[in-house]
Parts: sequence; structure tokens; C-alpha cells
Amino acid sequence: MDAELVSVNVGLPAVVDTPRGPVKTAIFKKPTAARLRVDLLNIDGDRQADLVNHGGHNKAVYCYPVEHYPIWAQELNRTDFEHGQFGENLTTQGLLETDVQIGDIFRIGTSVVQVTQPRAPCFKLGIRMEDPLFVKRFMKSGRSGFYLRVVEPGELGRGDAIQRLERGRAGLSVHEVWSLSYGEGDDREHMRIALGIDTLAEEWTRPLQRRLSVSG
Repeated sequence: MDAELVSVNVGLPAVVDTPRGPVKTAIFKKPTAARLRVDLLNIDGDRQADLVNHGGHNKAVYCYPVEHYPIWAQELNRTDFEHGQFGENLTTQGLLETDVQIGDIFRIGTSVVQVTQPRAPCFKLGIRMEDPLFVKRFMKSGRSGFYLRVVEPGELGRGDAIQRLERGRAGLSVHEVWSLSYGEGDDREHMRIALGIDTLAEEWTRPLQRRLSVSG
């Protein structure tokens, strides 16, 4: 597997004016050429504005595949994207949701990280994209990106190789979990397996439980 860290993007909480009034957000990430330390909850220079719904050990770092950028640019007819556009800390190449599994462990620089769950965006992504309807479009696309927890703190930077150390034990890809919760996935056994993954947040387990209940 050849995978690479294309960009490291960080940002601190700030209040921005929106049609719904002032909103505190850290969705506006900016690329940096510096090598940064990754600790259990954050990358240096990065914080979350809403610690109830964001952040924590299982959402310490957010990754988004650079391969999705040209697709969004074409679909939205936009040419103004920069790395960090989707609020990601790490813009990656070679790590698509269809291949990356929940529980996969990677080494990036001197840090070791583990995939915990797909991303379910909040309304602040719509603020970043200047389109309040984009959140639903993003969720429906299945191009979710994925969160990481930090297994071993370390240092990383643009251009680092990403090495897979271990496959996730559940055997479910990030895309499969998205599909089982919000897409067309209907494999009841896989739903039960997904519910046994303790890093999945309620935004993923609730729809799984509901689908299992409805399908009897």
C-alpha cells in the first residue's frame, strides 16, 4: 500500500458571522509546512470549538482523501479549494474509505494512529463551504473521510509516508459502516458486527439499531 500525507491543516476556534448569527467554529483549517506534534487529543495548533460533539480520544484527528477534491470541484463547479477545505487535519493520498477499515492502525511520521469511525458533519461544514445544503450532500455522497485516535503520540508533516501496521479486527471498511448506517447497506450480520465496534459514536450506532429493529 502506497499512501502519503499530502497536507497537514490546523486551525483554532474563532467566531464567524453567518446568516444565523455569530458562530464559534474551528472548521477553517489552514495548511502548514511545519512538522507538528500529535498528542492524544489534538495536533499542535489545532483545537475543536464544540467539545460536546467534536474532539475527544476517538475524534482527535480527521483525515480526508485528496482523491475526492477533483470530484467535488467538478460537481460543485468550483476552483477555489485548498487543502483543509473539508475541515480535515490530514489530507491523504492512497487511503480511500472503501479500503480503509475501522480499527486499521497506521504509522505517520513518528505517530501511531487508529481509524475509529466515518465523519458525520455538522452545520459548520456548510459555513465553510458557504452552502447550508452542502452538509446533506456531503453525507449522502459517502465520501466521508474518517477519524483517528492517537495510539502513540509523535510528530508528522507533509510528505510523510503512511504505513499500515495492522488491519481492523471487525473487517468493515469506513464506507461499509457509512452504507450500513445511512446508505443502501442491508447486511444484518454486518450491522451487528458494526454495533460491536466500541469507537463508533451515536450518530452511527443509532441508525444501525433502528435499521435492525425495522427489519425485524
